[in-house]
Amino acid sequence: MLVLTRRPGETLVIGADVRIKVMSTSGGAVKLAIDAPRHVPVHREEIFERIAAANLEAAGYAPAHDAGEVRTSGGTEANPGEEWT
Repeated sequence: MLVLTRRPGETLVIGADVRIKVMSTSGGAVKLAIDAPRHVPVHREEIFERIAAANLEAAGYAPAHDAGEVRTSGGTEANPGEEWT
């Protein structure tokens, strides 16, 4: 993860097409302006999570019991040696 410090008026560029400008700061909030092509989805994290959950539900997948635990045939992400039960 890259952590940057930006001041109001400064811009962060992602790739060639996405620009994020710090518009203002007030208390603990930061106002951002995001300029991205229409084909690049831009969502707040809580909205993205709702969209992802709705897509999984529409595809017939049951929600995970613990969002932090992903099961694979080799165990879980948190416990790689743990097998399915």
